[in-house]
Amino acid sequence: MKFSSLSLAPPIQEAIDACGYSNMTPVQEQTIAKARKGRDLLVTAQTGTGKTAAFTLPMLEQMLALPKETRSCRPRALVLTPTRELAQQLAEVISAYAKFTSFKIAAIYGGVKMGGQTTKLKNGIDILIATPGRLLEHMTLNNVTLADAEFVVLDEADRMLDMGFVADVSSIMQHTAKKRQTLLYSATSSAAVNELCHKILNNHAEIRVNKMNAAADSVNHVMYPVEESKKIDLFIRLLGEQNWFQVLVFTSTKDQADKLMAALKLHKIEAAVCHGDKSQGSRRRALVDFKSAKLQVLIATEVAARGLDIEGLDFVVNYNLPYLPEDYVHRIGRTGRAGNAGNAISFVSREEERTVARIEKLIDASIKRISKPGFEVSDRQSLLKSISSKQRPSRTNKVSKTQITGDRLKAKKASKPKSKPTKRGDL
Repeated sequence: MKFSSLSLAPPIQEAIDACGYSNMTPVQEQTIAKARKGRDLLVTAQTGTGKTAAFTLPMLEQMLALPKETRSCRPRALVLTPTRELAQQLAEVISAYAKFTSFKIAAIYGGVKMGGQTTKLKNGIDILIATPGRLLEHMTLNNVTLADAEFVVLDEADRMLDMGFVADVSSIMQHTAKKRQTLLYSATSSAAVNELCHKILNNHAEIRVNKMNAAADSVNHVMYPVEESKKIDLFIRLLGEQNWFQVLVFTSTKDQADKLMAALKLHKIEAAVCHGDKSQGSRRRALVDFKSAKLQVLIATEVAARGLDIEGLDFVVNYNLPYLPEDYVHRIGRTGRAGNAGNAISFVSREEERTVARIEKLIDASIKRISKPGFEVSDRQSLLKSISSKQRPSRTNKVSKTQITGDRLKAKKASKPKSKPTKRGDL
């Protein structure tokens, strides 16, 4: 189905044409018409399926149909999102869709000074993109009020709840206009998401574009069983042998990310790290350099698992498997987007075997194992034998029978009570 069949307002259609869009994705086909009518929606769809256009275009349509004056500190539309990276990306994309309108758009998020954001808000704003924590800060300082927010979008709602923003989101929603349209988009379905829906949505329609918690069919999944201590060497070997380029690597901790970065630097592999200890400017530069193919590898922790839209990304590597199987789907959602082929490669240590089973159950598919010579996980019996030999006392540390007997006599004397035991009545 083509965008031209929607009879969009001329400024919006012009922007769509400028973006080079012609045919709608499934999520756009199923949601735009309902959203244009002002209906509250719960939409479950994977990342990379065109969700931003699906909620932005009907919002812009309705705002154009009922024009209102841009007001200082009082946005008409609010888009909540979990991370600053996603907030920046949304601001960029939504601005492209609103390019031929007069709407003012801004993003506010943590990690940067509030002064510049405050100025934008006071100069007038129509569409505000925000992370929950920073938005509450501005609300507390009276830099923004949401009383006029008649369009509210919760993007990546499941991720916001996973990150502990449930109380913040609930508080923010209480300050929005009572008569509002609310669109909630989630990559996965969960009890927490359903509970939030019942609290903030009114007579909503529910749309599931993909199988719940499913990975895209265009992604090829493989796993390399490997000892934890050999993961860095395996990654560097595969980079060279298979000529991988533009590889997004997810680690479970910042320490792991930094160690992998140091190893890649020693091998003169162009790479950068994106995690919470890096400044906002550093993270932004890393993403820009990676998108422009200046870097071969971008290493990220879970903070970047959502919202990274990297065109033509061929490889996502799970250096460690995530704790939650759902996060595996989120991570690999960076590749195989818009029908393009992608590759999800995971390094699996012995400790992560149970997680593999949960992931396979979630995505309803068996993942191919590849054994790399020299990096195989040792069998369990060999491992136990190795541990046993390490724990066996050496000859130089032999303890004499006399010493043992003496130690036992000392322990026996020490265990004797120095005073008479108390009577039962004193207990």
